[in-house]
Amino acid sequence: MKSLPFTALVALQLALAPAAQAKLTKAESGMAKTVEAEQARSLALLEKLVNQNSGSLNLEGVEKVGQMMRAELEPLGFKVEWKPMTDTGRAGHLIATHIGKPDTKRLLLIAHLDTVFEPDSPFQKFTRKGDMGEGPGAGDDKGGMVVIVAALRAMRAAGTLNDANIEIHMTGDEEDSGSPIEKARADLIAAGKRSDVALDFEGLVRDNGADMGSVARRSSDSWKVVATGKSAHSSGIFSAAAGDGAIYELTRIIQRFRTELPEPNLTFNVGLIAGGQQAELDAAGIRATANGKTNIIAPIAIARGDLRALSGEQITRVKAKMTAIVAEHAPGTGATISFDPGGYPPMAPTDGNRALLTKLNGVNRDLGLAEMAPLDPLKRGAGDISFVAADVDGIAGLGPYSTGDHAPGEAVDIPSIARQATRAAILMSRLSAEKR
Repeated sequence: MKSLPFTALVALQLALAPAAQAKLTKAESGMAKTVEAEQARSLALLEKLVNQNSGSLNLEGVEKVGQMMRAELEPLGFKVEWKPMTDTGRAGHLIATHIGKPDTKRLLLIAHLDTVFEPDSPFQKFTRKGDMGEGPGAGDDKGGMVVIVAALRAMRAAGTLNDANIEIHMTGDEEDSGSPIEKARADLIAAGKRSDVALDFEGLVRDNGADMGSVARRSSDSWKVVATGKSAHSSGIFSAAAGDGAIYELTRIIQRFRTELPEPNLTFNVGLIAGGQQAELDAAGIRATANGKTNIIAPIAIARGDLRALSGEQITRVKAKMTAIVAEHAPGTGATISFDPGGYPPMAPTDGNRALLTKLNGVNRDLGLAEMAPLDPLKRGAGDISFVAADVDGIAGLGPYSTGDHAPGEAVDIPSIARQATRAAILMSRLSAEKR
């Protein structure tokens, strides 16, 4: 059976719903109609964006996608600025500002221009496959940028954009951030401090087929443990003279991490390990080389991994536990732990964030859609909204639903573009009319 267009589905649901639930204003009903009427335009924009490679390290490609977004936003009355970030090793950020009434809430919209697919990836083009649109970044996050444009165009058609205070930050390095991170995210952090609401347009998450609301995102930090031992003939292993060796010391530490650290909302992964007579990491810390012999006790072993937590307090406490474990050495060994600077902070599930989800669910009820429950933060990775989470209430996952993100075959669910754009247009219209 052919599925109904989104606006037809909404109309049917509203007709069947109790009258008390149908609370869309004339302008809001008009926004849903505009989004549906412009679906072909939205898909054409998505295809154009996807077909322009914008891997994080393709600086020219990222800037070209920024130029495409400038062409969409300036006609809607936004003042658009390109903020170069070449001194951090990345292309830059697109910042767009729309000035409305001075006493109403200021909205911060967050998305990103870059993808994980660099120019040497074989996955480069947009392909329509029924209700799915396959291509690099189709969901993460070019679909999110299309949702923003579709929602803003609907607001303009309905007249609700005129008085709205909206600032848009589309970063050019979300997938592989520039360094130092403090500089790479300085503009976004400053925007969070002057905003009242942050809305993140990365992808919608579904759980058991249900659309979910993201009121929390965990942090992303990296760590490195370097274990040392005495190089000697293997026949002396475990003796007082030779000790346990670096590899046994490193495995002892990792096993204690695994058994002693687990707690709710925390994960920690060992992503790379090397040890032997010689072992070293490359400058980026993503490749290791090692050599050794079976009859030589290894004098060095290295492990790198990540750490994800839900609050600053949890991060501090877990790092202290890891440091204490590393400090307790096996005989004849030593070890140190270090944490990389520039990680992603957490977005804790605050009352303010939950209140925003309640408002989004008010939109859902008025559209005749199911309410969105809060998503388990274990099911969502880190993102740019976390950099403003300490300063402003926010909600994530306002982009479209997609599958296979970060891998060849990534595909966006096309009907979800209209659904998310309609939700966003109505939510932004309501929020932007509220007093500060």
